[in-house]
Amino acid sequence: MYEYITGEIKEIYPTYIVLENSGIGFFINISVNTYSQVTGKEQCKLYIYEVIREDAHQLYGFFEKKERDIFLHLISVSGVGANIARMMLSSLSAEEIQNAIIQGDVHLLKSIKGIGAKSAQRIIVDLRDKVGKTGDNEQIISTLNNTIKDEALSALVMLGFPKAKVDKLINNILKEQKDLTVEDLVKESLKRI
Repeated sequence: MYEYITGEIKEIYPTYIVLENSGIGFFINISVNTYSQVTGKEQCKLYIYEVIREDAHQLYGFFEKKERDIFLHLISVSGVGANIARMMLSSLSAEEIQNAIIQGDVHLLKSIKGIGAKSAQRIIVDLRDKVGKTGDNEQIISTLNNTIKDEALSALVMLGFPKAKVDKLINNILKEQKDLTVEDLVKESLKRI
């Protein structure tokens, strides 16, 4: 298994690149996102995933490790092969796919060619816990907001307000102001009730 290949770009197209390293030309399948990152460069380093089948040995290259990580998560889902995962990473960035999975955005995933409603739902169900554990700052902030939201919701329900109404109100407040403490969120909710 290859970790990465660094080499001179001999050919580049939106779907593949030929990298020469030590006199060997590597044909590497890439996403449009990776293509846009390496276009105009003479040399590059691509993180590699190798697919070995009876009839073919294929290399998939990614400009960033995060893109490769999302690719590996995607191909672990039943019915999502390497080409569909590459299509997804060509349509959306790795961050957009990760956020869509975490937020359960079936509509966004369904907008990608080759992904139907059932596939989008399967991807979300299978990967929500896995991609949420990457430790990115955005995910940490999202988790922190969820904790603050849960505590504020609990406090307002204990005060006698209906849970469904308060939950919707808190979501609206958090969309407007992301950096609130539990106390501030409860106070703001009480003003709007």
